[in-house]
Order: sequence, then C-alpha cells, then structure tokens
Amino acid sequence: MVIAGSLALPFAAVILLWFVSTGLVAMMNHRLRATMPRALIIACVCAFAGLGLVIASAHSTAIWASYLSFLGGLLIWSWHEIAFLTGAVAGTHSEPCPDGARGWQRFSQATLALIHHEVALAMTAGLMLSLAAATANPTGAYAFTLLFVFRLSSKLNIYWGVPNLSDELLPRHLDYLKSYFGPRRLLPMLPLSILAMLGLAAWLAWTAIATSDPGTAVRSALLCCLSLLAALEHLFLAMPFRDSALWAWALERRTAHKKTTIEEGKA
Repeated sequence: MVIAGSLALPFAAVILLWFVSTGLVAMMNHRLRATMPRALIIACVCAFAGLGLVIASAHSTAIWASYLSFLGGLLIWSWHEIAFLTGAVAGTHSEPCPDGARGWQRFSQATLALIHHEVALAMTAGLMLSLAAATANPTGAYAFTLLFVFRLSSKLNIYWGVPNLSDELLPRHLDYLKSYFGPRRLLPMLPLSILAMLGLAAWLAWTAIATSDPGTAVRSALLCCLSLLAALEHLFLAMPFRDSALWAWALERRTAHKKTTIEEGKA
C-alpha cells in the first residue's frame, strides 16, 4: 500500500501542467491569423516530442516512466487542440447553425462542424490504446483517452445547454461554433457527468493507495487528478464563474488587439 502523502507530487504535477498548457495553447491560438502557421509548426513539434516520450517510456514501469508517458500524452493532445483552435482541423463547414434548425438537423450540423477533429481524436486514442496493449506503460494512452472522453462530455453538455459558459478561450475565427451552444439551463446530464468523473477519480485514488507498485500508484494518481480537474471544469459550467479568468495572462494580447480595433473603428 502506498502512503497517500507520497501522491502529492503527481497531483501537483498535473495541476501545473493543466494550468500552463491550457494557457500556452490559448496564447498561441489568440494571436493574429498571420501567426497560425507558426502555431501549427509548434504543435507538430509537440506531437513528435510527445510520441517520442511515449515510446521511450513504453516498456518501463518505473515512476519516471509514468511521468514521461503522461507528459507525452498531453503533448499529443496539445497538437490536436492547436490544430482545432487554429481552424486547421475542425469540420466540413464553418457556417453558423441555420435559423430554426431543431432536433436532428441541428445535431447533424453541429457534428459536421467538428467531425474532422472528433474523428482525428478518436483515431489517435484508438491507435494509442492499441499500442499500449502491447507495452508495460499505458499511462500516456490512458491520459489521452480520458481527455478525449472528458472533452466529448463537455461538448455534448454545452450543445444541450449549461447554466454558465465562458467562451473567451474560443478564437474569433471559430465564433460560428457559438451558434450551436444550447440555452442557459441545467439539465440532468451535467450533474451526472460530474458524478461519473468523481466516481472514476475515487476509484483511481483507491487504486493508487492500495497498490504496492510505485509505478502503478503514480499512474493512477496522475489519472485521478486529471479526472478531478475534468469534474471541476464541468462544475464551472454550472456555476457563475468565469474559468477563463484563470488564463487572463494568456488572453492579454487578444484583449489589447480588440481594444485597438475598436479605437481604430471609432477614429
């Protein structure tokens, strides 16, 4: 059995990576359109670096291998995030939801607006899980797959409608996606999603504490913290809190550019 206090480092590492990586991705994707190719190049470097870390740590069950594999999974995830937020990989169309669209028409239009991104994520998760099945260290594959499931959950909840939504992290060229957001309301799906994530986090926490293998303990702790952060992000959708305020330092350039545009328009 692993002492609970020894799992503080994995939790601190995940929180730091979550905060910094989200801010950096937001910073790159809120620059002017002219810098988008540079962001994509950086994303590709992240992807290759992440893949290298996952491969390098694939056959080791040591503690350091769990950290490297987890970081590799996050870097590969960042590649997909940047590709989506730059508009390079999104969907088959970039038009707002047609007026009066309801039911299946609205759902199909929303799906087509994101289909390329979702398929790319699903294929990457499937590939990573397939490779992880033949290795001793599946940490990166599990982390990526959980991020995919959590993000899909948040997208579905936003589509159906949530009480609170802070969309400042969405770049201007993806503003058409806001037309697919549901009304501001609380549906059972959101609290059920939060409970499911908390249940998964509790199971992972128990696994981390009960196991006698340090590598498994660290992997479970990393994934536990990831699940808790996902639950927190879903909770932000239900509470009157602007989660984008956490990354105000990354959005300063966008704010400054917006003010300049407004002032030029007035002149």
